[in-house]
Amino acid sequence: MFRVLFMPFLRIPSGHHHAADSIKDQLEYSDEISEEIDYDKLEILSHCFGKLESFISSLYLQSIHKVPAIYSQIYRFSVVKGSKSKIYQFYDRLFLKKMLQALEARDPHLVICTHSLPSYLLSKLKENNQWSGKVVNVYTDYFVNDLWAINHIDYHFVPSEHVKQELKEKGVLEKNIRVTGIPIHPIFKQQTRGNRKAKEKLIVLVSGGNMGAGSIEKLLQSLNASGTISYYVLCGKNHVLYRKIQQLHNSEIKAIPYLRSKEDMNKLYDKADAIITKPGGVTVTECLWKKLPIFVYEALPGQEEFNLHYLKRQGLVFHLEDWKDSSKNMEEQILNRLQEEHQQWDVFHQGIENEDIAQIIKEVLC
Repeated sequence: MFRVLFMPFLRIPSGHHHAADSIKDQLEYSDEISEEIDYDKLEILSHCFGKLESFISSLYLQSIHKVPAIYSQIYRFSVVKGSKSKIYQFYDRLFLKKMLQALEARDPHLVICTHSLPSYLLSKLKENNQWSGKVVNVYTDYFVNDLWAINHIDYHFVPSEHVKQELKEKGVLEKNIRVTGIPIHPIFKQQTRGNRKAKEKLIVLVSGGNMGAGSIEKLLQSLNASGTISYYVLCGKNHVLYRKIQQLHNSEIKAIPYLRSKEDMNKLYDKADAIITKPGGVTVTECLWKKLPIFVYEALPGQEEFNLHYLKRQGLVFHLEDWKDSSKNMEEQILNRLQEEHQQWDVFHQGIENEDIAQIIKEVLC
């Protein structure tokens, strides 16, 4: 029996957790290996400091919502600009000892990091000859921040050919890099949308309000729905947002509560003609696989800003930069873009390796 340990960061719903859960789902779907693996997940901050994790998660959400410019600068300083020696020493003192104890207690055959902090800590332990297990970095954004470890990492699962080239420039051997795409549930890779038939009313999903952060309420006010498009707002567990949409009494703006079933979410994707969202790695990747046109209305400070820059450069999303300008007709912009061809989807799909993650992990373990 192989023991696989997943390591995201923070316990709030995020791409780090979705990616870890998606890999687990893919392994469980695989007949060849599903019964040979025992899974575990460790969130290092709550493991080390208990309830402090909840406070830090809350502080993070407050920061990106209330002082986004300041958070953006802190993010760039801490993981992008390279000014890191003192910060990294701080991480060492906080986490290394308990990380080693957790590894000794669990004795995993493979650790899969979906966040850069566990990756850094594991690399440090291997550098110090305190631990020697196998580690895989799974990148959940379309760029590589400086906290991700490069040395002492056995494999790198990257979202795109662009990130693969970036890692090669940092010294990673090509044989240790696999272009898997950002991990998503297997159901979203099924091409079930087919040819879109002309219809009287289009359906556009609106996402990005699950954690209560951002400008989604203002966005809804600016839609000025004319009847050409029905907007389905994915509220997640944001009950306040759900109630506010209900109170609008607008038949063209429908509130969708939290969907527990991946099958239900997949049906919504298949039904939709486009999505308005933020550039989170997992959501964008699901939509790219479904060949669903993506309109971005806002990027949260930090990694989403970098994602947006990359996705725009590749022509994979359309940025609704002026949606706050009341003189601009957002529906008209959406309708015009939906008339265009989207050949970039094919380029995206061609860049992903045919071999699925379950098979690659089987190779790593064996």
